[in-house]
Formats: sequence, C-alpha cells, structure tokens
Amino acid sequence: MENCLECGEKIIGRTDKKFCNDGCRNTYNNNHNKDSSNLMRNINNKLRKNHRILAEQKFVEGKAKTTRNKLISAGFDFEYFTNLKIYKNGAEYHFVYDIGYKLLEEDWILLVKKE
Repeated sequence: MENCLECGEKIIGRTDKKFCNDGCRNTYNNNHNKDSSNLMRNINNKLRKNHRILAEQKFVEGKAKTTRNKLISAGFDFEYFTNLKIYKNGAEYHFVYDIGYKLLEEDWILLVKKE
C-alpha cells in the first residue's frame, strides 16, 4: 500500500493509485502545474490575450488582413509571441500558438492560421 501524494493518507484500492480521492489528485496537479512566478503568469496572460485578439479577426480560408493600429487598439502586444518562422523566400511570420502574422508595408498585417 502506498500513501497519497497530496495528503499522505493510506490509499485503499488499486495498487497503482497515487491519490486517495479526486480532491487530492486535483489539488496536487493544480499545485504542480501552476505558474511558478508572477513573471511567468504575466507572460502567459499576455500570450493568451494576444491569441484571443488574433483569433477574433475575420479569417477567410485561413487568412485575414488587418492593420497594426487596429491590433494595438485592441490591446495586442507585439513583444510577445511563441515562435518565429522564416521561410525560404525570406518571409518572417511571428506566431502566437497557431496564428501567425507577417508585417507588410504601410501598417498592414497578414494573418494566417495553421490548419
């Protein structure tokens, strides 16, 4: 018999159980997976907000076009993105999870969704 990883109580039931009940399992996983610092929490919040703003744009066949000013006025922060992809033709796309954007001339931005 093992003891619960969260509360230390004896576990009754299957031999491979790690927690005595769902409450202990949830508490353990929430504590284990929470952001370890305010910095991480703030960055993750900014990334989620950026993704939400991009996802609200009107996509047609996986593409959309908007302006830098429209995104900024919605609260988009261009300093926060998850990855940068540079294609063979030299095109740079900044991605926020599954939605990428390419800076065009005259304040325009092309948005693409990974399918």
